[in-house]
Order: sequence, then structure tokens, then C-alpha cells
Amino acid sequence: MHAPKSLSDQDLLDRLKRGDEAAFDRLVESLHAPLLAFARTFTRSPSLAEDIVQETWIGVIRGLDGFAGRASLRTWAFGILANRARTLTAREARREQPVADGAEWEPGQGRKGLWDKTPEPWTGLDPEAIYEGAEALTVVRGALDALPESQRQAVLLKDVEGLPSEEVCNILALTETNLRVQLHRGRARIRRALDAYARDGSRPQATAGPADPRATGRERSS
Repeated sequence: MHAPKSLSDQDLLDRLKRGDEAAFDRLVESLHAPLLAFARTFTRSPSLAEDIVQETWIGVIRGLDGFAGRASLRTWAFGILANRARTLTAREARREQPVADGAEWEPGQGRKGLWDKTPEPWTGLDPEAIYEGAEALTVVRGALDALPESQRQAVLLKDVEGLPSEEVCNILALTETNLRVQLHRGRARIRRALDAYARDGSRPQATAGPADPRATGRERSS
């Protein structure tokens, strides 16, 4: 049985709770890439990011029967991922970091560069405009890579994924005021980067992400 092209969140949830495989495939197809993008804001380790997403899907499957639908499925899945990411990155840090380091590794600073809003299609633009658009996208990606963890996560969930502010606050455990501050600072940095590029062609320097907890213990967080 195939899920129809258009399903409401409640219809999709009902199908999922009935064990409809087509509905679950539909959910994975729509959410896997965004979840992976979010996971990468907690770690720069590709393998750990994949593990976080897989743990998230396990949490989704196990939690479906108890999910009451007070939030959207999308928001619920992002919330599960945030919890799994904090647990897994902390666990990896404890396992891999030598005690002698004397410094606790902080999750975050993963690499991810996306627009703060969907860019316009290139259809109809001349080659020079297309090139300039690609150049600007590179600048935005660099600016996002350089954002602190909390700002990058806020921009990703609010501006890229389009989640309501209340739901972003719940996922990131922020107050509305703190979310507004993180969004303002993140967006301002991106705007400054684009302004600098427009004026003199300069590009932001991406900051180093957190130490990969699966790499050598010689790496330390700043």
C-alpha cells in the first residue's frame, strides 16, 4: 500500500502507528537529510553524525505509540536528535579524551553551510549572475561554518528548516529571548560576511570545529 502524495501530519502519524512501511519510507525520505544536517552541528565527525541520526530513527520508532502529536512530527524528531546528540557526543568525549588533558570537550561547531532562506532558482539568469550566486553561496557557507554552535543551530532550525520559534526553543532548550539573541547574532554575522564580500571580495575564515571524539586524544577544544 503506497502513501498518497499529500498527507497531513495526523494522517501520516496514524499510518505510522499502524505500521505502514510506505508512510515510514516517506518520513525518512523527507527528514533524513535535515536530521543529518542538524547532527553535524554537534560534531564534525561524519561517522558520529550518522550514528546520531540512526539513534534518532530508533528513538522515533520506539516512541511512535506514545507520541501524542502535540508538536509536529518534524519538531519531535529534531528534539529526539538533540537529546541523542548530547548523550552520544558526551559519551564519546569521556571515552576518547585522556584524563590528563584537564579540559572537557564541548560538543558542537560541526561543519554545515546552508542559506538562511531558500535561494532563488538560477533559471533565466545569465552566466555571470550564476557565477556570482555560487560565489555568494560559498561566502554564506563559510559564514555559517564560522558561527558558534548555538547560533548555527538556531539559524539551521529557524531559517533553514522553518520551524516555529516555540518549537526551536523546545528543541534547543532556549528561552524565547535567548533564541532571538542567537538568531540576531548569527544573521548579523552572515550579513556582515556578505557585505564584506560585496565590497571587496573577502571571504570569512571558517573556524575549527570541536575535536573529533573518535580521533586522537591529542586534539583539544579551544
